[in-house]
Amino acid sequence: MWTVVYIAANRAQAEMLKNLLCSEGVLANIRAAGVISALGDGLYEVLVLESEAGEAHEILCQHAMR
Repeated sequence: MWTVVYIAANRAQAEMLKNLLCSEGVLANIRAAGVISALGDGLYEVLVLESEAGEAHEILCQHAMR
């Protein structure tokens, strides 16, 4: 089952985080959360498999500290 590990401010940020997680070996996906504007901006959820949520959280926290 997929679980949300982060809510990104826009698609570009979500894609960057998805790519970060994938580069670390964590299967990740994104999906729109709520209303998306005509420009494609809006909130996006970053999702991972529930079994990898802890690892994904650690990766995201490490990335935030850089």
